[in-house]
Amino acid sequence: MLNLILGGAGSGKSAFAERLVCSLSGPRIYLATMTATDGESLQRISKHRQQREGLGFETLERGTAITGIPVPPGTNLLLEDLANLLANEMFRPEGQGLSAVQDGLLFLAEQCRSLTVVSNEIFSDGINYEGETLRYLKNLAQLNRMLAAEAELVVEIVCGLPNVLKGRLPCF
Repeated sequence: MLNLILGGAGSGKSAFAERLVCSLSGPRIYLATMTATDGESLQRISKHRQQREGLGFETLERGTAITGIPVPPGTNLLLEDLANLLANEMFRPEGQGLSAVQDGLLFLAEQCRSLTVVSNEIFSDGINYEGETLRYLKNLAQLNRMLAAEAELVVEIVCGLPNVLKGRLPCF
């Protein structure tokens, strides 16, 4: 099962995705993709660790190269988040680009019972971007479309409220 959870910054998408994964039976893995580069990112990582404390997640931190991560059978995996993973693969020296993200997502989807991917809605700010930023935005949009096409459930979170775009929400 593939779930895609979208939303803007501070929309509540992470908390929603955690509740969704916690409603599923079986082991839970939280794949954290943010790499700490400054004080702000350290604060965000700390906030997310506190938010999922006591929820029964095993946390794996991996900013790049998600293909080959050992995923036990029956696992419900939460990838937080796609925008960070793509940025790491595109802009970090060890990154392998868009194809590494695509291959990694396919690998994870094949390995686990359910894959829930959190991604960002960053396309409606009205600013015209160029160069590498525009390439990044186009790549993220391509990944979001790819996942949405395959997902059983696609939910956009707006002001903490779920807007189901595809599928049906389970009761939780």
